[in-house]
Amino acid sequence: YAVVCILQYKQSRTFFSFLFSASGPAEVPMMSPNGSIPPIHVPPGYVSQVLEDNTGVRRVVVTPHSECYPPSYSPALSPSHHIHPPYLTHPHFIPASHTSYYPPVSPGDMPPHQFYQHRLPPIYPEGKLHSPHALLSLNESFQMAIGDILYTFWITLDLTVCVFYRVSTVCNSVKGPSSDARAFTTHSAPPDTPLPPRLSHRTKSSLTLQWKPPADNGSKITNYVLEWDEGKKNSIFREYYVGHQRHCKVMRLCPAVGYTFRVAALNDIGTSGFSTEVVFNTTGSLPQTSLPPRLAQAGPSWVRLEWTRPNSCSIEEVVTYTLEMQDETKGLDFQAVYSGLELNRKVETLKRNTQYKFRVSEWRSAPSSLLVCKTTSDRPGPPVNPAVNAVTYHGFCVTWEPPQDDGGSGDLTYVLEISEGNLEGISEGPERKHLCEDLKPATSYFLRLSCVNVGGQSLCSDDLTVRTRIPPPGRCQPPSIVGDVKHKEMTLQWDGPLCGEESENVEFSLEMCAMEEGLEPMEVYCGSKTECTVGNLLPGTTYRFQVCAANSAGVSHPACMIQLFMNDLRNACSDLNPQNKVSSGIDISEYRLDWGCDLDSLELVYSGTETCFQIFNLEASTDYCCRLQAVNQAGAGPYSDLVTCRTPAAAPDVVSGFRHVDHPLNPTENEPFSHSTCLALTWDEPHCNGAEITSYSISMGDRIITTRSVTGHIIRDLLPDSEYSLQIRAENEMGPGPFSQTLTVRTRPLPPSPPRLECAAVGPQSLKLRWGFSSRSQLTDDTTYILQMEDRNQRFVVVYRGPSHTFKLQRLSESSRYRFRIQAVSEAGEGPFSDTYTFCTTKSLPQTLKAPRVVQLEGNACEVTWESIPPMRGDRISYVLQVLGGRDSDYKQVYKGDETSFQLSGLQWNTDYRVRVFACRRCVDTLQELCGSFSPSAHFNLRRSDATLAVEADITRVPIGKTLSDEQFAGLIVFGVASLSVLMAFLLQLLI
Repeated sequence: YAVVCILQYKQSRTFFSFLFSASGPAEVPMMSPNGSIPPIHVPPGYVSQVLEDNTGVRRVVVTPHSECYPPSYSPALSPSHHIHPPYLTHPHFIPASHTSYYPPVSPGDMPPHQFYQHRLPPIYPEGKLHSPHALLSLNESFQMAIGDILYTFWITLDLTVCVFYRVSTVCNSVKGPSSDARAFTTHSAPPDTPLPPRLSHRTKSSLTLQWKPPADNGSKITNYVLEWDEGKKNSIFREYYVGHQRHCKVMRLCPAVGYTFRVAALNDIGTSGFSTEVVFNTTGSLPQTSLPPRLAQAGPSWVRLEWTRPNSCSIEEVVTYTLEMQDETKGLDFQAVYSGLELNRKVETLKRNTQYKFRVSEWRSAPSSLLVCKTTSDRPGPPVNPAVNAVTYHGFCVTWEPPQDDGGSGDLTYVLEISEGNLEGISEGPERKHLCEDLKPATSYFLRLSCVNVGGQSLCSDDLTVRTRIPPPGRCQPPSIVGDVKHKEMTLQWDGPLCGEESENVEFSLEMCAMEEGLEPMEVYCGSKTECTVGNLLPGTTYRFQVCAANSAGVSHPACMIQLFMNDLRNACSDLNPQNKVSSGIDISEYRLDWGCDLDSLELVYSGTETCFQIFNLEASTDYCCRLQAVNQAGAGPYSDLVTCRTPAAAPDVVSGFRHVDHPLNPTENEPFSHSTCLALTWDEPHCNGAEITSYSISMGDRIITTRSVTGHIIRDLLPDSEYSLQIRAENEMGPGPFSQTLTVRTRPLPPSPPRLECAAVGPQSLKLRWGFSSRSQLTDDTTYILQMEDRNQRFVVVYRGPSHTFKLQRLSESSRYRFRIQAVSEAGEGPFSDTYTFCTTKSLPQTLKAPRVVQLEGNACEVTWESIPPMRGDRISYVLQVLGGRDSDYKQVYKGDETSFQLSGLQWNTDYRVRVFACRRCVDTLQELCGSFSPSAHFNLRRSDATLAVEADITRVPIGKTLSDEQFAGLIVFGVASLSVLMAFLLQLLI
């Protein structure tokens, strides 16, 4: 036997058949919402057993009891036995219950006594239908008894708005009478999502679109909304058309460009979702790109550009060109500097020696590629403040300052012109100092300066006149005796200075000193002549004479000659040889001169008949002594008294030990030392040769550097990574000594410049800093970075040292400012520190709250409570409560305030709800609101109490009439179905 319930409505017929038979045993899979097995009612003579397989699926086996029914006995009815099904009442809408179980939708042949698999029904608000999908029930207790088994039926339908429904039953193709028709209307809803628009026509500048109307869901569609992305491909849509028409023409478009569209429908209930996005392209080819402009000429403040007329333009067509310029010093945006018909343009008021970018376009073409050009440098101004120092007999040093206007280019070459009579000389170079050497003494020279860059040569500075110093006379030759030596007088003669370029009159001074202890030399002659007769001499006395020259520049070094006068020598000889007294010294045949540093070191240096002798290769500023002996035919006479003398001082010896050191011997705090621009030199002090060393001169190419008498010096302002050749000499009051051997040294490369410091990420208690390569330095993999942060005492302390380019600082205070600086260190040394950077941490977000607590109150209300958060650094805390329930897909905000509880009212019975809460921080200083994360959601279901259920049961007993509600009508249907089930069970029992 089979019982078939047929639902019929005027649009189509849908059959739902339920087949039942009584032949056991049967194995029935069961399912309930909470996983428990519902109570199983079996007829007399049958037993049930629950089995569970390996997969956890529970099954119920119903078998006949052995005492009542033999195993081979199976009650059944003849297939030809027809019983008319009972009459069904009209259907009602009733809310579903959590305790209801639904049979499978599709009918079919099932084993005898099978219980059908059930599923949890959808939940609807009591007495309301919010969508076309509702639950249709055939009476509350539609039951049918087959044998001793009672079956209950529920049917779910996808309803259509404003459609009549009737219910009837079929048993073995015998159809029972249909129920009365019941009219009802589901509530309206927003339209369905429409299909995407389609293209009906397109041109180069327009697109015509059409779309079909979607299902209105019970409320007439009033408008359509067409949105587009304006061809920007940025996923940002704007409204283009709003109206009731189902077509639209989009105008003023660009050729060969794709545009994205989507459409939505509106009715009185709401707006549908937007359709899927579609892209339509206008016709035409891509716009031609203009040719880039050309640089025709450039000046310090202007450039002249030219461009070509497009080949696609006819001769009669008027073409307007737009020239755009980008100034990188002001920004990255292009600005139009010309718009017109000409094919060239002079752009003025530009900065000299500056790079600019240009592009050109005409109204229908895309901008051309970029032309990068640069203005030229201007002619610089003349150097300023020329000065002359260190003037000597053969040279001087010229210094000057750079021009006030360098013409926009810092690469200058200075030109120094020197003239003297018809002789001229030119010196060029980047240095602002020049040493003029090998000049004539006591000569006037005329100087003028100019400078040159790529823009040209500047005007010359005012002429500067310099005169070299007049040198003092050179050393005179020792005086010599003219004629015979008399008893009381003698005549001396001498030559002029050894090196005497003399421009003024020179006077000579002759000094005489008797070789007796304690006597000072006395001047016996002063004049311009080179000959003098000295009288009033004592016979047999030794005299010392020296002559020196003097002019306006100074006095020459004296020329020393030791002369022994022996007018009475013949008397001494006569005393030794009485036979030769009458000879008066005429018979002296030889003089012998002994010379040495002291008495023990005397050696014979001369033997002969001359009465004078010159000794060379003596050491300067050294004491010497000598004695003389005469020899005649009688023999050698006695030695004269010991005569002492001292050689004059001389220029210093050559400097030895000239070397380069890594660190200066006497560093100064005011002038920092850098191995890239400085050289530290040291040397050994040479022999001064009787006069204290006053200075040292270091030669470096064309540059002479004069230092004090110390044995170390630092040369500054050098070029990094450059090689220099150096020599040094010492100077005293006697003059400069010889230059030392050449020392070749090289400066180190420049230390790396500090990188730019940036804040990559910021948090309430952390800052992540990063830095990159500096444009002014060549950083290598061996570069080390030193990051410093200012502490509370305004001192910078090192927080990171290493090769990385990022560093994250932790455990900082929220909303606080921190100051940093950074430097780079390489093999060239420590680079300078960067400027100070200031970064600020953000404010902390409120913490995530725990899941709120829900307490059900009387009626359909509940109270939601949550934990509180204390104020954060003086900022107040507010809370936001959100609820998700029923068929809503998104949470809705129901409360925002300072309280930590809220009562929800007007809730629906037997409906799942979820609530969540988050905290917001109200910042007093910035008026900003910072919101934390959502708390975990709390789930609750508002259930009716027993009293409420009793009241509702009484309501269902109201007699059927015009005032019956939908719930009451549904109850009657259930009652009818139950009665029909009892009747069918009774009939089956009679047949059996």
